[in-house]
Amino acid sequence: MRVNVLLYSAGTDDEGIHSLELNGETVVLMFENPDDAERYAGLLEAQDFPVPSVEALDQEEIESFCIEAGYISKFIESGFIPKTDQERMLIAPPEHNLDVNDWNNDDKYNEARSEQTDNLEAIRKRLEGLI
Repeated sequence: MRVNVLLYSAGTDDEGIHSLELNGETVVLMFENPDDAERYAGLLEAQDFPVPSVEALDQEEIESFCIEAGYISKFIESGFIPKTDQERMLIAPPEHNLDVNDWNNDDKYNEARSEQTDNLEAIRKRLEGLI
């Protein structure tokens, strides 16, 4: 069966597959419907992240890749309706992603998370001041 996955720099030496970190595990999304994959890619673009291309690949090939890499593959069927917050991440990307160029640089990721936490705290204090 063919599934649709999101690839960065498809066909180059820097090719990479889009993945999510959920509960400490790396998850690769496999979309049944190419329109769902295109919509997800558009949501990534709206968050100012590099735009992946949608590529149709063999499901067994992706699942084998995931097993070898220690990832989990998640099949998103056409018409999928999330029932939990975690499942919502399977149809809409999280607000924070690792930069595809620095995906293995934890210090930069942790620094960005800390800055975002500080910004949220400042906003919370301003809102409390309005009450």
